[in-house]
Amino acid sequence: MEANDKKVLIVEDDRAMAVGLRDGVASEGYRVLYAEDGAAGLDLARDEKPDIIILDVMLPKKNGLDVCRELRASGDNVPIIMLTARGQEIDKVLGLKLGADDYMTKPFSLLELLARIESVLRRSNGSGGSAEPERSTYGFGDVTLDFTRHEALKGNCKMDLSPREFMMLEFFVSHRGEVVTRDQLLDAVWGYDHIPFTRTVDAHIAKLRKKIETVPADPQYLITVHRLGYKFTG
Repeated sequence: MEANDKKVLIVEDDRAMAVGLRDGVASEGYRVLYAEDGAAGLDLARDEKPDIIILDVMLPKKNGLDVCRELRASGDNVPIIMLTARGQEIDKVLGLKLGADDYMTKPFSLLELLARIESVLRRSNGSGGSAEPERSTYGFGDVTLDFTRHEALKGNCKMDLSPREFMMLEFFVSHRGEVVTRDQLLDAVWGYDHIPFTRTVDAHIAKLRKKIETVPADPQYLITVHRLGYKFTG
């Protein structure tokens, strides 16, 4: 694999998982830094200025949420992908509110993590902590999503979105133009073993359309792709 000048900091206390992540990320040519607790991870982030951080939530000495909070409070906008346990929706919501760029629910595939790393780096223009991210808001139609405040506006009015609905929209935005399967949404937003029914996704999509679409029965942004899933066209 051709050498890559991007530095990836992995902060994970599970040794077996950390070794697998380190080897897999390194195989793609990234330079890998590693810390096994939050305090050491925060120090490495400040000293080494990585281009992206893979940050577990549950860590000794200092948890991932606190690490994220302290980095953002100091003005460091390094892209962060948080790793959460299945079903821990509150960790995902707090992480996003604190400024995390993406999250993944354990267990996950290495290929998906590598794709997320590439996507987040692309969205941030690979700037790491040296510049502002490409965007902290996203708009389509008369809807504006604020990823920093974890809020949504329709026109000038605040939308009443549940945390899960916001996460769904955020997932769609990060995969805009792609066909997203129901299983992908279940894994990303719920965790497979949390609510294992694809009908749940359809019900939430219907509710979300009522909030973001002008004509929910004839959606413009959340399009059904027959037998496959959905596509966001915003």
